[in-house]
Amino acid sequence: MSGRDLFCQPRRCRRRAALTLVFAGVLVAGAATGSLPQQWGEGHARSSGAAPAPAGRAEDVTRAAEEAAADGKSPMEAAERAVSRSGDRWAAVYSEGEYEEFEDSLDGRYTGVGLEARRERDGRIEVTGVQSGSPAADAGIQPGDRLRSVDGRSVHGLPVTDVVSLLRGDAKDAHAGTAVRIGLERGTRAWTETLRRVLLSTDSVTVRRLSGGVTVVTVAAFTKGVGDSVRGAVEHAPPGAGIVLDLRGNSGGLVTEAVAAASAFLDGGLVATYDVGGDQRVLHADAGGDTARPLVALVDGGTMSAAELLTGALQDRGRAVVVGSRTFGKGSVQMPRRLPDGSVAELTVGHYRTPSGRAVDGRGITPDLEADDGALARAETVLGGLGDTP
Repeated sequence: MSGRDLFCQPRRCRRRAALTLVFAGVLVAGAATGSLPQQWGEGHARSSGAAPAPAGRAEDVTRAAEEAAADGKSPMEAAERAVSRSGDRWAAVYSEGEYEEFEDSLDGRYTGVGLEARRERDGRIEVTGVQSGSPAADAGIQPGDRLRSVDGRSVHGLPVTDVVSLLRGDAKDAHAGTAVRIGLERGTRAWTETLRRVLLSTDSVTVRRLSGGVTVVTVAAFTKGVGDSVRGAVEHAPPGAGIVLDLRGNSGGLVTEAVAAASAFLDGGLVATYDVGGDQRVLHADAGGDTARPLVALVDGGTMSAAELLTGALQDRGRAVVVGSRTFGKGSVQMPRRLPDGSVAELTVGHYRTPSGRAVDGRGITPDLEADDGALARAETVLGGLGDTP
């Protein structure tokens, strides 16, 4: 398992996961301007087949928060108690600061030190990437270095999500400018670095060219502008050459960007359906995408939410061969509501399905070809076969 200090949020990993997997970009934009709608509506997506959360649940949460505010108590804590009684596994309450930080992440910005890491089988934490120009890069930290501790706490054997949370200072609500002390190891050398967290920007899309002209387009998350970046990568790929769309480890993001990415490979048509309170709605690709290039989508257990929506669309429409392992299975539709103290509460209100009507939540997307180690090589082989097909 691997992770970076981009999409891991304060204190509550499950809450962070729920908010990271936002389904509708229009709601996030509304939250950013302080104009959240007063009623629940479209949001994330879960397709477990369970009935959407009744409006009464939303009213229960709001009422609890308002009563707490009137009594001089914490509206956020009251809302959290109401949410915990709702039975909704993806429901959550976020402080105003947490929600603002999340909005920054969807803009491709995050507070951290610029490290990516993974846990080895022996429990050691290895640095797998260092963002250029970040505090970690300035300190000379390199991929392959081992993380031994964060602020004096050993990280050996910890889940990567916990390590990333420590680096970001989630438990302390740390912000840009705060210090973090990191214990490192490189070969026989062990040392400590004190870094200051900063607000960083990240490119959610990276493009590289393999031998034979195959273009690998890696999408880490669906932040703003990703759809245009994917389309640009497709347009600049060598004529006729195949594309690998690498969605492994993609934790989701803005569904509007996932639909825009689908539009790079489809000439219009259905991407997904979803419902809000029983009201069926559809998501369509724009016309004019490249429908001729051989395409393979790479996925794994870390492919989630909006990334699953895109994968399901490409698979159901016969546009891509999906290679890898079963995806995570997150497809719930949630809606945010602003509470009296500025915090934000969400409840599940519906679910989405792929163009063929498949539910995703709790099931995930099954690849056409199973592959774990050597998945990229398998994808190249598949592309070779697709290229030979008239």
